[in-house]
Amino acid sequence: MYGSRGAGAAAARRASVALLGAALLVAGCSSSGDGEDKGAPEEVGAKITQQPEETDPFWVNPGSNAAQQVESLERAGKKDQAALIRRIAQQPTGEWISPENPEEQARGFTEAADKAGRTALLVLYNIPRRDCGQYSQGGAADGDTYRKFIDDVAKGIGDRAATVVLEPDAVLHLVDGCTPDQFHEERYDLLKGAVAKLAALKNTKVYLDAGNAGWGRPDQIFEPLKWAGIDQADGFAVNVSNFYSTEDSIAYGKQLSAKVGGKHFVVDTSRNGNGPYTEGAPDERWCNPPGRALGETPTVRTADPLVDAYLWIKRPGESDGECKGGPRAGVWWTDYALELAGGTG
Repeated sequence: MYGSRGAGAAAARRASVALLGAALLVAGCSSSGDGEDKGAPEEVGAKITQQPEETDPFWVNPGSNAAQQVESLERAGKKDQAALIRRIAQQPTGEWISPENPEEQARGFTEAADKAGRTALLVLYNIPRRDCGQYSQGGAADGDTYRKFIDDVAKGIGDRAATVVLEPDAVLHLVDGCTPDQFHEERYDLLKGAVAKLAALKNTKVYLDAGNAGWGRPDQIFEPLKWAGIDQADGFAVNVSNFYSTEDSIAYGKQLSAKVGGKHFVVDTSRNGNGPYTEGAPDERWCNPPGRALGETPTVRTADPLVDAYLWIKRPGESDGECKGGPRAGVWWTDYALELAGGTG
């Protein structure tokens, strides 16, 4: 209802491609030295560079959909379009772990990031009855299946550095009435258990999704966040897969932080360069809205001490769902990617 997360059936295929990219990264990346080039962007693939670690410590996947699109466009001689998509390909984006072989996926991403001296950004989106039957419906079959999924992801991460965004919309849909009451107790238990399991890992940070600036008030969600284990998490995430401005997202996050013990938070800035779409039916404005733009590039140097990072949690260029001419949720959509990358944000 408030933003499809774009995981969907394409997640497993993306994971396979990304793991291949991880192998390419290990073979071909260069790291900053101690000489004149220290602080310069790093090359992680063909004409794909990454910013200095102190600014943006997250891993860029050289096998991403965007990176492959850059190569395809260059081979076709479409250099202007390739340059636009490179704006996406050279940024670290969330790796959405699918239910198929989650341990192997988590291990592959974190090993590749570790060998590059970076941190993997992972998104877990597999809660039972996710997305309330909408474009990204699905999730684990039951609570035990979900617990095993979390256990497997934790095993895959191990002691390597990872930042995990946990279950977009899962708490929000408990608050807005989308998830039936009979499933609330189980979901809180599952989320709390997932936070505890992941936060116990040596070098993993966990951010529990907390909605966005446009859906409601912090008063409506701060207690549910506590029931879901926010006290054990490193913080919360706002604006995941949505389009609210960074300024509005920070204001929302700061109000919420004050109600959950001063917890820090991260902001998804992947597509918020032009702010939210305000036309058409309100319950469809989040789905592939036209005229949007990329937002602030990922960085840990933010405008507020409570904001740990601006992140591209949603992968720009991947569809929100079958609306406005888009493909299935999570499928790469070149035309939309070009529009985002060519926006004025």
